[in-house]
Amino acid sequence: MYDRGKIITGIIIFLILLFIPFLYNFITGKATYVPEPVIGTSEKECVESRMFMRTDHMKLLDEWKETAVRHGVRNYKAKNGKTYTIDITGTCMECHTDKEKFCDRCHNYAGVEPKCWNCHVYKKVADK
Repeated sequence: MYDRGKIITGIIIFLILLFIPFLYNFITGKATYVPEPVIGTSEKECVESRMFMRTDHMKLLDEWKETAVRHGVRNYKAKNGKTYTIDITGTCMECHTDKEKFCDRCHNYAGVEPKCWNCHVYKKVADK
């Protein structure tokens, strides 16, 4: 095996390239960054549990869209038994009043662009 030096050098370069993102995150502290959305209200509960809303709020909003727009049903009964009006602007944005500090922090962090604002008007934008 005459190319042992080349093979070992290639493996070392590969491992360095493989670990650069981890090293970068460790040095900059971005690996530990978690966005903290500002709720903007003293309410202690949302339409569903906090964990459900963190992971599945888009599924809920899609369900709301289908229920309200396609079937004309405007009320949602939560797992806790309370009934809420299906309305992003009226229900969700009553508590989550600052879109930039609540919605956008997590969406920008996750790199997603929701289509909510294609149809719905955010109150602060409409007031300008």
